[in-house]
Amino acid sequence: MACTRSAEVAVRPPARRAARLVQTLALVLGLGLAMLGLVGGAPSPALADFQDRVDYTLTNQSGQDFHGQQLADSSFAGVNGRQANFAGADLHGSILTQANFAEADFSGADLSDALMDRVDFSGADFTDARLQGVIASGSSFAGATVTNADFTDALLDRTDLRMLCREASGTNPVTGVDTRLSLGCG
Repeated sequence: MACTRSAEVAVRPPARRAARLVQTLALVLGLGLAMLGLVGGAPSPALADFQDRVDYTLTNQSGQDFHGQQLADSSFAGVNGRQANFAGADLHGSILTQANFAEADFSGADLSDALMDRVDFSGADFTDARLQGVIASGSSFAGATVTNADFTDALLDRTDLRMLCREASGTNPVTGVDTRLSLGCG
């Protein structure tokens, strides 16, 4: 009898299995929508905060114009942003890791607390930019312009630091910090 019973459980009629699957999927979908606030109510504040962020991960943004845009906490991970314009943009807390921003314009941009490790910033313009607290290990700033930039508490490779110190000059117009002092140039 036990053998027959287990055989009955394992071999349900196809219509019964399909109905059970549909019921389970409807329950899961209903719970998911309710959790997202899409059914009967507003989304939670945490979800609303996440919806304001922009995700450009693994996209081609070469030559795109982002100047003056609010892009705080956005993701540009793995992006090709060669010659993109971020002049005056708010990129505070953004993720720009493993990307290509060669010859991009970050003049006057707020990049404070951004994660920008292993990025090609060769020839990029950081004039008047704020880069306080950035993590830029493994990145290349070869030929970058850093006049009036603020690198206070930034984590940079020694090679880039030495190269930037050779070219650094001026005082950031927003923070009032001397560029050479913010880089720890001797």
